[in-house]
Amino acid sequence: MSRTLPLFALLGTVAAGGALAQELAKEAPKEAAKAPEAYEAPIKNAKGDAIGTLAIRDGANALVLRVTIQPGGLAPGWHGLHFHAVGDCSDPKFLNSKAHVNHDQSKHGLLNPEGPDEGDLPNIHVAQDGSAQAEVSSETPLTGEGGLKDGDGSALIIHAGEDDHASQPIGGAGDRVACAVIK
Repeated sequence: MSRTLPLFALLGTVAAGGALAQELAKEAPKEAAKAPEAYEAPIKNAKGDAIGTLAIRDGANALVLRVTIQPGGLAPGWHGLHFHAVGDCSDPKFLNSKAHVNHDQSKHGLLNPEGPDEGDLPNIHVAQDGSAQAEVSSETPLTGEGGLKDGDGSALIIHAGEDDHASQPIGGAGDRVACAVIK
């Protein structure tokens, strides 16, 4: 009898350990977090010269974009920044990029009660030497339904002036002075 009791105790411990392992497996995440998708493109001026870079990271809840403009790239001051509907920067006025990304036909403006549209982004500030560094986020996805990398892509457009975030159609931001293709 003395040999049977320890064997039953050992079997009970193994069974309890197995049940605990199963419980822990149920609580563990089913899949490791997916790494953000990354995208990078040159930002070009009307002459077609690269004046900076656009780097995008697309996470589960937001898109983070980093805009870097080299010294002399843009005029000092505030500039409107928008996603436009077509990934085409081939003409010097960047009109081939069409209007803002705006699948649900919202009004323009981060401060507009009927907005913002999906192309609206905060302004960037360019230093006296013509350089800029900015990091902003957006809920507009890079891929998937309504994403920036759809069939015809999209473009990041930098405007000559600042966006007031309310007036239509582009917040008074003026001409398009720089462009980056997102495909």
